[in-house]
Amino acid sequence: MKKVIKKAAIGMVAFFVVAASGPVFAAVGDQGVDWSKYNGDYGNFGYDHDKFAFSQIGGTYGGSFVDQATYPTQVASAIAQGKRAHTYIWYQVGGSQEVAKAALDRYLPKIQTPKNSIVALDYESGASGDKQANTDAILYGMRRVKAAGYTPMYYSYKPYTLANVNYKQILKEFPNSLWIAAYPNYEVTPVPNYSFFPSMDGISVFQFTSTYVAGGLDGNVDLTGITDKGYEDGNPTKPDTNTPSINDGKDANEVTPSEIQEGMTVTIKFSATNYSTGQTIPKWVKENSYKVLQKSGSKVLLDNIMSWVAASDVQALDTGGSTSTANTQTYIVQSGDTLSGIASNWGTNWQELARQNSLSNPNMIYTGQVIRFTGGQSGATSRTYTVRSGDNLSSIASRLGTTVQSLVSMNGISNPNLIYAGQTLKY
Repeated sequence: MKKVIKKAAIGMVAFFVVAASGPVFAAVGDQGVDWSKYNGDYGNFGYDHDKFAFSQIGGTYGGSFVDQATYPTQVASAIAQGKRAHTYIWYQVGGSQEVAKAALDRYLPKIQTPKNSIVALDYESGASGDKQANTDAILYGMRRVKAAGYTPMYYSYKPYTLANVNYKQILKEFPNSLWIAAYPNYEVTPVPNYSFFPSMDGISVFQFTSTYVAGGLDGNVDLTGITDKGYEDGNPTKPDTNTPSINDGKDANEVTPSEIQEGMTVTIKFSATNYSTGQTIPKWVKENSYKVLQKSGSKVLLDNIMSWVAASDVQALDTGGSTSTANTQTYIVQSGDTLSGIASNWGTNWQELARQNSLSNPNMIYTGQVIRFTGGQSGATSRTYTVRSGDNLSSIASRLGTTVQSLVSMNGISNPNLIYAGQTLKY
């Protein structure tokens, strides 16, 4: 969601009215997160007790569409970790039902979360000067969401809503359908501060911070049990459309420690305490996802942190295949590498790699560092790597985030032990 400080009047009385008036589900009081492309292919949770995630599928900016390539893998990741996955659409439609129709026509058939799950319309920018037209465009979208078999919600923050929308008209048709953000500052806030609860009727989800953890992450609390939608029986029903994310998530959820393999993406469980070396695992490490570079016995080596962790302390987020359209590539820096040289191999420039990897000084990269690149050519076009002196297929596979078997297959190699400096490998 948009990172804006959303100040609100103190509304403790309103909170208790909302919480008490809604239906009582097991999910009342559950906390969760919401993600966009800035949270990466697999998203990130803040705490072990998080129970749900909203992922952005994309949206319209006044008629121009921006799809989120991270959406399918984020949905699969949430399901793989046993969380409830929901969807939101960036809904900058102003007061135009024509633009709203185009957005819903584009995104409703692509929803990957279960039937009855929440599909929220994120209306926090681009409102027209006609309050009723804005309201009508929102109601049009929520009716379309409901007709498609999902639970409609309206996301925004209180001042913007009061200025641009007749929100009680929304509540008359869709009771308890508001997801409202209000937070006083950017300090790390692990639990809701109800002193800043927005005093509005009909709020089911309260976004209470954009700094749920250090570095930034939206934190939300379910006040009525609405995030149970689509999950009441513990076995979410798939939509009629093709939903590989649900299948991928369930498959990854069933991966056992012995089945963890090189190339899989995993997250470190919040219950894990130590690396295989005995050193304590910091909390921030558990908030992210990592590619398995190597497996040795019951241990796995994870990229980026370059540390060994017990396989029983990680949760698979995929099964080694790629469901993302984002085409994210990884490379482990070797001695003598430059950012320009790495960028050239990927058909990009050093400035883009510096941006994507948050490198403040592009001249300071180090051996063993993992460089990522999202974008470039489609996955249908193979990439190449030139073998260097001292390389072997295992080290190359680890460096490129693939497997020896894949390199052998793609390059028709009959003897994996016979490669030579200057040889070009597809991967």
